[in-house]
Formats: sequence, structure tokens, C-alpha cells
Amino acid sequence: MSKTLQSGTMDPTKMGVGRSIAVLTSGGDAQGMNAAVRATVRVGLYTGASVYFVHEGYQGLVDGGDNIKLATWESVSMMLQLGGTVIGSARCKDFQTREGRMKAAGNLVKLGITNLCVIGGDGSLTGANQFRTDWSELLVDLVKAGKISKDEASKSSHLNIVGMVGSIDNDFCGTDMTIGTDSALHRIIEVVDAITTTAQSHQRTFILEVMGRHCGYLALVTALSCGADWVFIPEMPPDEGWEEHLCRRLADQRGRGCRLNVIIVAEGAMTRAGKPITSDQLKQLVTDRLGFDTRTTVLGHVQRGGTPSAFDRILGSRMGVEAVMALLEATPETPACVVSLSGNQAVRLPLMECVQVTKDVTAAMAEGRFEDAIKLRGKSFENNWNTYKLLAHINPPDVKSNINVAVMNIGAPCAGMNSAVRSAVRIGMIQGHTMLAVHDGFDGLAHGNIEPLSWTNVSGWTGKGGSMLGTKRTLPGKLLEEISLNIHKFNIHAMVIIGGFEAFVGGLELVQAREKYEELCIPMVVIPATVSNNVPGSDFSIGADTALNTIVATCDRIKQSAAGTKRRVFIIETMGGYCGYLATMAGMASGADAAYIYEEKFNIKDLELNVEHLVQKMKTTVKRGLILRNENSNAHYTTDFIFNLYSEEGKGVFDCRKNVLGHMQQGGTPTPFDRNFGTKMGAKSVLWLTEKLKTCTRHGRIYANTPDSACLLGMRKRALYFQPLAELKEETDFEHRIPKTQWWLKIRPIMKILAKYNIELDTSEHANMEHVIKKMGHL
Repeated sequence: MSKTLQSGTMDPTKMGVGRSIAVLTSGGDAQGMNAAVRATVRVGLYTGASVYFVHEGYQGLVDGGDNIKLATWESVSMMLQLGGTVIGSARCKDFQTREGRMKAAGNLVKLGITNLCVIGGDGSLTGANQFRTDWSELLVDLVKAGKISKDEASKSSHLNIVGMVGSIDNDFCGTDMTIGTDSALHRIIEVVDAITTTAQSHQRTFILEVMGRHCGYLALVTALSCGADWVFIPEMPPDEGWEEHLCRRLADQRGRGCRLNVIIVAEGAMTRAGKPITSDQLKQLVTDRLGFDTRTTVLGHVQRGGTPSAFDRILGSRMGVEAVMALLEATPETPACVVSLSGNQAVRLPLMECVQVTKDVTAAMAEGRFEDAIKLRGKSFENNWNTYKLLAHINPPDVKSNINVAVMNIGAPCAGMNSAVRSAVRIGMIQGHTMLAVHDGFDGLAHGNIEPLSWTNVSGWTGKGGSMLGTKRTLPGKLLEEISLNIHKFNIHAMVIIGGFEAFVGGLELVQAREKYEELCIPMVVIPATVSNNVPGSDFSIGADTALNTIVATCDRIKQSAAGTKRRVFIIETMGGYCGYLATMAGMASGADAAYIYEEKFNIKDLELNVEHLVQKMKTTVKRGLILRNENSNAHYTTDFIFNLYSEEGKGVFDCRKNVLGHMQQGGTPTPFDRNFGTKMGAKSVLWLTEKLKTCTRHGRIYANTPDSACLLGMRKRALYFQPLAELKEETDFEHRIPKTQWWLKIRPIMKILAKYNIELDTSEHANMEHVIKKMGHL
């Protein structure tokens, strides 16, 4: 997109003056659609545009009348936490005909609407593009038929279209995650967790069928997240003779002492010959050949239901903002685009390019080019598939590598640590290494609390919260003597250190002590795992997503209690140390009025402004407020201080309650994201260590003292990178235990705009139009 329209010349609060935007949801519903609708409406109003709801999807567009209504700020309140779509969706035959599209065009022209935001799957978005292509011809016909005047036609000569992909299948190419996918995974994992407890009681085999007619994403990520024995996906049918292989694998797992077998099937799974593979067929196979007690569960529409996850709310909100900007910046020359997230960046992609690649996948599958199908699905799908193959279908070799790798947890516990340990241990064993568990962090390393782990020791760990190895905050600095003795005694050749800021600092201390202690000259890798998300070198850390969902679920309940008692403001304190990530993201996902954090300094004037804002809000139909405060946002403006200030200033207008969430934020079963992220990080770290060990071996001895032999594995924008610990020192504020630059600060203004603050939105960083094919090349 050209940058001429941007902040240098244009005030974002005036961008939409005199323009009208309509928003509709179409096709199958998906959790998070409401967040997208809410953001589109509020950001549209913020820019000065008029915004219309189109009820019942394209059917409403064709029928017109009361189906197209003006939206107000308050009309989208309290919808963030609702699943499905509040404005309704319908499959529409009429819109597929020219007459239907002509009626729809007439309805839009009469209201002066020339900007359309469509939230739906690839079918809905293709329909929107067709509508845009036909637009000028439709207007000519409408003028001829006397339905609209020439003047009306000239005022609405061009239709802008922007799409957001709402589909739980994640089947749209060019987007990492479609709205609703993460929430569907939450539903599936809840069921898997429930099933595993009953299956373990009885030594059963469970076959779980999940949605995804043409796309195996849900099945694949579920299999990774629960450590399934086998997954069937349409993109990669099993090889000939899979029945024997499957039965052999299930029998092997039983033989190793696993009480439970899990098989995940996508509803569109098929054989290489194109015959469907159904859950009943699999049940028959396992029962007949192995005599195992086998049960099937078909999940069905449960996956579409329930409240949206924190990720889907943030995704929907961010995409809504980007969609409005894309509409208002569009010209007749720019192609219709979809907005999506790639890594954690908002991107714009030409709609028809994405649709084309999505069709190419279907063609590749139909022609039996399965490797191509997986590549076309994009990098994240391919990574998931490769990790699954690594973990699922290989038995530990008989030949040992004679390498001992130690795995430990450092710092406070968080959900997802165990996923990382499990995959590190299994990948290590597949490579012939001996994997050692170090209990209780650096303390355990110093005191020799170390033991070998077996394959079955870690089974079932992906779904367990906390730290099974045990963890402590102790740093190694004062224990170096004991630590180096034990590294020598247990013959440790490499280390995987999983934890929060302490893991990073501890890793650095070990590297600095290499000059003095030769035993520390071994390759090591740090994997960030902390609810605070405050480790330098990574945009996300394991555990933050679970904590975020816990906070958001609590905020939802609190908001609900406030809805009953009018005019109430809640002040909620979140964890995070000095890092405002949890407070900011939870604020965005739960629709907070303000989130106080350390990184964005605030003074008494800001507090007064926030109180006044709430006083004004209580005059509307939305009579409740939600304020989040990070625990260390300000030494003097404590949660009690803010509570007292709001109580005093709001006297007679609203009353206040406060809640300190505390350690519940560190607990709970890990979310699908944390399980999957932990699994990928654990696997990648051990593969890297294995390669490093090859380059660091001299005369049969391991000697690693270069900066790049001690790295932190982090996720940056769109990929996982290994970064030397020593280099990350420059990027760190050690006093406050946070990185000096944090990507999420850029999206804080969105939260304020959605809470009705008229602040400056920096539009200079807006996403340029990218191309799908190019994008897939550089990922």
C-alpha cells in the first residue's frame, strides 16, 4: 500500500469522515468473529466514518431493509467474550446469482456504502471479490432499471473490499492463523484431557475425529499437543501398508508401559487411493487385529462453540483495526486484500492470490502431490508436520551416541515447561543420547540431584501444568565450584535450560565462568518459559499464553458480575514483574478501559483523565469499568492507591472493587499454543545441540567456548532463531528484568482506541501489501 496517505499527511481521526463501512460475517461461524466486528465498528467510528452492521451475512445484504443497520459504539459492548457471531451468518444461494448481487448493490448504493468488510472463509471472500469485479456493471444495470439515479451511481462508483478470515479449520493460505482456530483447539484439547484421564484408568485406545474436511491443521496440532500415537490428515495420506504399521506402533507403545493410545483423525482423512479413512473403520481395525478396548469420539460442532480464547480476541481486534485502515487507504487500483497475522505482524495480502494458493492445495491433494500440498499450506503447517514426524514414528535406536544431555527448569513454574522437557527428552533419545533430568534447577545441578530419564518417564507430560522436574530461582553464580564438579562427575556434554529471566541470567553466568571452569565449556541452550514474557531475544515465552487465558477468563467473570450491579469499576492486579505484557494483552482481550504498566510512565494527570473517562462512560448504556494494573507498574501508585483514588473520585457515580489475581496465573493446564510451542522449542533445541556437539569435538573431547555455543532459542517475528546469550546482554535492562525494546508496546494504542480514547494512532507502520508466493519463499 502506498505510504502517501499516512500519518505525515492524514489525521487518523479524520480519515473516514464522509465514508461508510459495512461489516458482515458469512459462512460457518468461528469464535473471535465478534472481536473483529467490535474492532471494525469502533475503529471505523474513531476515524469519523459511519459503520453499518449487515445481519445474516450475504442474505442480509441481498434482502436489505432492517438487515442493514447503523452501528453505535455501545452496540458492540459485551460481545468480545461471546463465541459465534452476534450479527448472524447464513449460507446464501441468492448472492451467487447476478440478480442477488444486483439487489445487494442497490441496497448499498441507497445507503452510500462503498466499503465492505467481510469476515468469513474462502468461499465468502471469493464471493466478495466477485461482487467488487461486477460492481460497475451492476450499477449500470441498476440505473437502466431505474432503481438508482445516475447521481447515486457516480457517488458510489467504486467498491472497496477487505477480508478477514474467520474459519476454525485454518484452511486459508497466506495466513498463519485464521480467526477461531485457536479457540477450536482449546475445545479439542479440553476433550482430549478429559478422555485421557478415563482412558488411563482402563488401558484403552481412543480415536478422536476432529473437524477439517480439506485441511488437517486442527488434527495435526492436536496430535502434537497431546502426544498422539498417530494422526490422519488429508494433506498427507499414510503410506501403503499403514494398517500393519499402525497396529505395530500401538502394540509397541503398550509394550513400553503406556496405558493409553490416542489416534487423531481429520474428518477429511483418506488413503493414497482417495478412499475415506473413518474413525469407525479404525476402531474395527484396532479391535480385530489387536483386541484392544477401543472407543471413538466424534467432536462435531463442539469445536465451533464456547468463548473465544485470548489469542482469537487479540487476533480479531488487531485484524479489525488493520481492515479499517486498508479500506480507507484503498484506491480503485489496489487489489481486494485480506488482512492477517504472520508471526506477530499484521500483513495485507491480495485476496485472490490467497484464494488461488488455497485452490492449489486442493488440486495438489487431488493429483496425489502430497509433499506439494504440505509446502503450499505454508511454513507453520510444514514445521508442525516435521515435528510430528520426528516425535511420533521413530523408535529410539539401539546404537547409543555416548552423549549425555541434561535438562532443567529454572525460575518460577509455568504451564508448558513439561511439553518442552518431554520433546527435548524424546528427540534426544531418538538421536541416541542419554537424557538426564536435573531436579530443582541450578540447586539440583550443584547438589547432584540428577537422574536419567526414560521414554515413558515423560509420557503424558504435554498436558501437565507446572514443572515436573521441580524448579528454583537460585542462580549458579555462587555454586560454580559444585556445578562444574557435577558436570564432570555425571559426564554432562550439553545442557537444555528451560525457564524465565533467571534461566537467561543463569546461562550468562555459566558462560562468563567458562574462563575459570573448563567443565562449563559445553554447548547450552536456553528456552524462554515464563508467564511474564520478559526474556530478551524472544517475542513470546512458553507459559504466557496460558496465563493470559487465565486472566481473561477471570476478567470475563468479573465483568459479568458487574453487569448485574450497575455502575461498578473493577481494578485488577496482574503478574509480570516489570513487564506489562500480561496487563496489556489481557486488557485488549477483555475490553479493559485502561492498563497501567511500568513501560509506559503515567502520572496523576493520567489517572485523573482515566477517572473522568469512566465518569463519562457511566452516562452511557455501558455502566461498568475494568482497569488492569501490572504489579510493578509504579512503586507509589499501588493497586490500593488506585483503588482509593477511583473510589473517592467516583463517589456517587460508581463504586469500586479490587482483585489481586496472584499465583493462579502460574498454574492451570497449558493451552494448545503453549503445548505446541513448548514441543517445537524442545525438539529444535536438542537438534541444534546435536549439530553443535559435532563442531565442538576435538580429539574426542568436547570443548565449546565460543559465544555461539551458548544460545537462547527465541521466536522473532516469523521464525525461531538461536541467538548467543552474550549478544542479548546489550538488549536487556537487567535492573527491571525486561528487554529494552518490546514489540507489543506498538499495539497498546489499539486497546485505548477500542476503549474510546481519542489518541494519536501511528499509521506509519501500516502493513504494505505483500505477495503470498514471495512470502512463502522467504519464510
